[in-house]
Amino acid sequence: MVHRKQELYHCSECGESFRKKEEFRAHGKAHRKKRVHSCSECGKIFNRLSSLTTHRRIHTGERPYCCAECGKRFFHIIGLTVHKRIHSGERPYACAECGKQFMDLSTLRKHQSSHSEKRPHRCNQCGKSFVYIHHLKSHQRIHTGEKPYCCTECGKSFTHMSGLTNHLRIHSGERPYPCTQCGKCFAHSSSLTNHLRIHSGERPYPCTQCGKCFAYSSSLTEHLKIHSGERPYSCIQCGKHFARSSTLTKHQRTHSE
Repeated sequence: MVHRKQELYHCSECGESFRKKEEFRAHGKAHRKKRVHSCSECGKIFNRLSSLTTHRRIHTGERPYCCAECGKRFFHIIGLTVHKRIHSGERPYACAECGKQFMDLSTLRKHQSSHSEKRPHRCNQCGKSFVYIHHLKSHQRIHTGEKPYCCTECGKSFTHMSGLTNHLRIHSGERPYPCTQCGKCFAHSSSLTNHLRIHSGERPYPCTQCGKCFAYSSSLTEHLKIHSGERPYSCIQCGKHFARSSTLTKHQRTHSE
């Protein structure tokens, strides 16, 4: 009787041999897990080659994913997917605590922290507490005056990256937030939110003194001066005081006539 010699499986990575195919496959997976992909520009390491490919776009400036609605381009398909919700109005992520809806999961998670009682990261300057350490570090720039995000166009610096992102639209003229009602476009999402009240008639800012409601917080602030008697706007010609800057402007025209 002839005995066949059992076939061995040799690992090309390290030369180790295995008699069982299952053991050989498991060994190969262990090698793949140890492999890392390093960025030649900044040295950052990734476990997956696809992650490194996406990361490299930060250095090359490549933005292969384009919005068909407004032409804005993105590094990653996820960025484009979230951006499209600006045009569709879709808000698929809802807070289980209050029902408020959001366009992306990260914004929802930030919001949910406002309901959490656990805020272990405390500012030693003012005592304000935060859920996450990076929120505390960002907050502390208020006290230190640090502004690490600088505009390469004009040199203006910002405390947060979001401030720089918004500022850059002044130079680019980009207005990525369109109104689905009339098509008017805005540079900031907050400006679009305010604008939409023209169409909806929403007036979320009520006066606690008389109950009158306003579409904008600035309008409520101006209105409250009626009740407080405050008149912070002074005419340099005659010294007369006014509650609103618009009323002062009208008054000043009487001096020029």
